[in-house]
Amino acid sequence: CFSSFLVNKHKPWIETSYHGIITENNDTVILDPPLVALDKDAPVPFAGEICAFKIHGQEMPFEAVVLNKTSGEGRLRAKSPIDCELQKEYTFIIQAYDCGSGPGGTNWKKSHKAVVHIQVKDVNEFSPAFKESMYKATVTEGKIYDSILQVEAVDEDCSPQYSQICNYEIVTPDVPFAIDRNGNIRNTEKLSYDKQHQYEIMVTAFDCGQKHAAEDVLVRVNVKPVCKPGWQDWNKRIEYRPGSGSIPLFPSIHLETCDGPVSSIHTTIELQTNYIGKGCDRETYSEKSLQKLCGASSGAIDLLPSPSTTTNWTAGLLMDSNDIIFKFDGKQGAKIPDGIVPKNLTDQFTITLWMKHGPSPGLRAEKETILCNSDKTEMNRHHYALYVHNCRLVFLLRKDFDQADTFRPAEFHWKLDQICDKEWHYYVVNVEFPVVTLYMDGTTYEPYLVTNDWPIHPSHIAMQLTVGACWQGGEVTKPRFAQYFHGSLASLTIRPGKIESQKVISCLQACKEGLDINSLESLGQGIKYHFNPSQSVLVMEGDDIENINQALQKVSYINSRQFPTAGVRRLKVSSKVQCFGEDVCISIPDIDAYVMVFQANEPKITITGMDHFARPAAQFESERGVILLPDIRIVSTVTKMEHPVEFREHDRANKQVIVEEMLHNLDFCDVLVIGAELDPEQECLELDHGELQGKHLDATNSTAGYSIYGVDSMFSYEQVLRQLRYRNWGTSATSDRKFRVKCSELNGRYTSNEFNLEVNILHSSSSNFMDHVNHMIVQPQFLQSVQQPERSVSAVHNSVVPSVATIVIIICVSILVFVITLGVYRIRTAHQHSSAEHEGAKENEMDWDDSALTITVNPMEKYEKPHQTEEESEEEDIDDEEEDTTSAESDDSEEEEDEEEEEEVIVQKGDKQNATRQEQLEWD
Repeated sequence: CFSSFLVNKHKPWIETSYHGIITENNDTVILDPPLVALDKDAPVPFAGEICAFKIHGQEMPFEAVVLNKTSGEGRLRAKSPIDCELQKEYTFIIQAYDCGSGPGGTNWKKSHKAVVHIQVKDVNEFSPAFKESMYKATVTEGKIYDSILQVEAVDEDCSPQYSQICNYEIVTPDVPFAIDRNGNIRNTEKLSYDKQHQYEIMVTAFDCGQKHAAEDVLVRVNVKPVCKPGWQDWNKRIEYRPGSGSIPLFPSIHLETCDGPVSSIHTTIELQTNYIGKGCDRETYSEKSLQKLCGASSGAIDLLPSPSTTTNWTAGLLMDSNDIIFKFDGKQGAKIPDGIVPKNLTDQFTITLWMKHGPSPGLRAEKETILCNSDKTEMNRHHYALYVHNCRLVFLLRKDFDQADTFRPAEFHWKLDQICDKEWHYYVVNVEFPVVTLYMDGTTYEPYLVTNDWPIHPSHIAMQLTVGACWQGGEVTKPRFAQYFHGSLASLTIRPGKIESQKVISCLQACKEGLDINSLESLGQGIKYHFNPSQSVLVMEGDDIENINQALQKVSYINSRQFPTAGVRRLKVSSKVQCFGEDVCISIPDIDAYVMVFQANEPKITITGMDHFARPAAQFESERGVILLPDIRIVSTVTKMEHPVEFREHDRANKQVIVEEMLHNLDFCDVLVIGAELDPEQECLELDHGELQGKHLDATNSTAGYSIYGVDSMFSYEQVLRQLRYRNWGTSATSDRKFRVKCSELNGRYTSNEFNLEVNILHSSSSNFMDHVNHMIVQPQFLQSVQQPERSVSAVHNSVVPSVATIVIIICVSILVFVITLGVYRIRTAHQHSSAEHEGAKENEMDWDDSALTITVNPMEKYEKPHQTEEESEEEDIDDEEEDTTSAESDDSEEEEDEEEEEEVIVQKGDKQNATRQEQLEWD
């Protein structure tokens, strides 16, 4: 023990401090100086050798290992990867230990403590990242900014070399912006709001190791115009689809005042529709239909109807057929035929018209005649007239001479700006002599001047009523038109004996489109508003900008027509602003926008029903006649195109056609006679006028057919048409009649198909036989069709079934009596004939059945009764009497089976024949 203690005399020796560097994500530490321990006991084994290096410190991620015990060389290494971003440097204590005095390591000695300081070397493993996902800035146009905004990126690396951002760069090419090393963005040129409202640029960043950002950042620069007072956030185009109801025009609009001291705002919204129809979108029904719809008094006479065979005096005038507007160019006039308007209009009558008129040319303009009733020949007296003179409307009424030969009011003058403003206006002249009142666009105007004149002395000179000019029959070498009208006229009517009420006048001129306000109760306090009568102009006034903004956002457009006139409606919004104590206030530019009204889907009106029937002549000659259209049906459909979600332009095959039934009104249905007109001496069409009560319908009758007109539903038209009857009390000269039914909506804008009906008259010579055939064979098919769920066919069904049942019972009883009698007769004669004769009798039975079949089928195919000669009928009777039947019961059963088979064959033929027709053939 003493000797060993003397052997290990010295402690190991190491440096007092070490400095090391380790690269992150690596385990080798480079120390300066190198890790070496010395022991003075060397070269003594164990005592002069180094066995270990120990590190003192809390959870240090390093370890020291001995590479050579003899030389004392060691190595410092990391136990796990080192992350610079977690810790950049480490400091700890290290000591060296010798191997002691023997193999067991006893009596070891340790060196003094040395300080080890290790720095972690960074690796550029992270890319720069921007602090924000997007940057926004707003600039005012026309300015150069030193810095609009600053973007900033960071790098998670630990060293200054890799963690610092050394450069920024704009990735988006050709933009008027630049960026410096600090991330400040500036514009390189003046920006214009009109040129571009917004710029979107992409920016990237580089760290000092030249590693760029993993994701570029979006910088959005909004260009704000130089503050200009005016309305903001409104769309120039507003789209309107038929049936949309009321849609807001400016749902997000607001007023920019540029911080001006505004005290009140006055705004006018104007819907300009003067180029649509007669000033706006109105119903385009005929004047008669409109007056019926508005509840006007009956008896109005249309002086400017659509040209036709009965109203041909307008054929030579210039006309816009869509809206029945007549244009007069100062060279045209129309003569109203005698008898259209009564000569004596009485002291009460009404003249209505639509007029569009501009200023008259020349300094001393001549009279422009709208309506004139003057002498046809010899003299040139005007009995009554309506004309324009120097933008004044004048009505002339010269009363006839009577016992009171005194001055009377004769000329009534109105001076209105609207007469020459080149816009459409609705005029109503109510005459209740001696008072004459003018209504213009529903507003009452009294004449500013009334002049008196002597009455006209009676004469036998005929009078001529004209439109668009006045007839000059006397005081000239050749009668001619004079005082021509320049402008447009429409719906010129005269109603003798009655005047119109204010309610009817308002209805006749009402617009079907206009401005509206959604939710009036939600308007802000202090908002005043006013509509003009046609709701084309809305005026709003208030002193709070926010309330005005909310009120204008509620202004909407509405069009109540089911089929509106497609096209553009211009909008104009003008505003005036008052400021607090300021002589000069801000100016608000006008808004010019427009509403685009789309075309409605065009309806297809289809008329269906029984297109052919025959009746005995007695029914046509009866007092009630025969109902022509018992099961007529009027249906309207629209076709819509729908596309799949993933529809491409070239994939036309994917279009889906959808047909939908729609409900709308009709304005007339005509039942026309095809061929020769009706002979009033022996035939007519009739309708109980009680069928028109409670409906907006009226009817006219002539030898050419029957016309039902008025604005009402398709169902109402069906009800009336199903009661129309045809009478013929001279059937001997007529065998058939053909009729055609055609209906219209919007005065012919949409028309139905032409439904043709053929009626056959069965004369008495064949009525008995045909009654039997028709009821036995055809009637079950008709009854089957009646069971279909149609609204008005039930009435026909109820009237047909009793007669059918009665006839069937009578026929069944007759057949039963005939079979019993024939059976008794055959039993008695059975024992008097041989078996050979019995076979011949069977063949004769078959011949008899064939003849019966032939007689039954021919009337169905020919629609006429076959006539048999007396000789043929006698031969058949003889053959029947010579029939020999030895087995009566079997023969009777065979006969009944044959009759059933014959009926089945005939019904099948009837079904096949009906399949080739549009509707079933009814025989009564």
